[in-house]
Amino acid sequence: MQWKKVVELSFQIKAEEGLQIRGSGGGLEIGGVDPNLAVIRNPATGEPYIPGSSLKGKLRSVLERAEGKLTDGDPCRCGKEECLICVIFGAHMNPNAKSSPTRIVVRDAFLSPDSQQQFHERQQAGKPVFEEKTENTIDRKSGAAKNPRTNERVLPGTKFDAKILLHVYDADDERKMVNFVRRGLGLIQSAGSLGAGGTRGYGRVRFLNLTETSRNVAEIQL
Repeated sequence: MQWKKVVELSFQIKAEEGLQIRGSGGGLEIGGVDPNLAVIRNPATGEPYIPGSSLKGKLRSVLERAEGKLTDGDPCRCGKEECLICVIFGAHMNPNAKSSPTRIVVRDAFLSPDSQQQFHERQQAGKPVFEEKTENTIDRKSGAAKNPRTNERVLPGTKFDAKILLHVYDADDERKMVNFVRRGLGLIQSAGSLGAGGTRGYGRVRFLNLTETSRNVAEIQL
């Protein structure tokens, strides 16, 4: 196989509801956010971002469910050349996959320039830059709340600049692969969510201003 083209999908991710992409924090202060439920931040700026692994994992998950490819809860590992899941995302823990190599690269998505400006303006004005949402589990016998925990979420309306690259080899059906990834984005937007807590009203997103460009590998240089 020979690597022929790179197809680039560029778009924005807009949080329509509170978005929780979890990071890890330090100790828990009384009344504070559980460090395991805090939003992941760029350590250099304190700004939230969406790791490429989060978007890639969600894309794979919704497409596997739509294609009936879930195997005992694990990602598809069939490795067949006709399986778009394995061709694009890789065959899970299958070193002998005929579908290799993996075709997709998902970049980390950082704040768009306007959301970055709003983030720092709110920060300088002493306004919240994240929202906190406290949840409880309910004892079904007594009806009492127990085990309260506070989640941290990205504010609704926040936008991130995102990019997905598809590596196209000579035997690949380029259009079929691109449309498959676009289908996954449509499933997340229309019937799914991004990040944690989707069944509890978190993570509804909209994908904006999607553009598609392609380059021949032979023409790419510094």
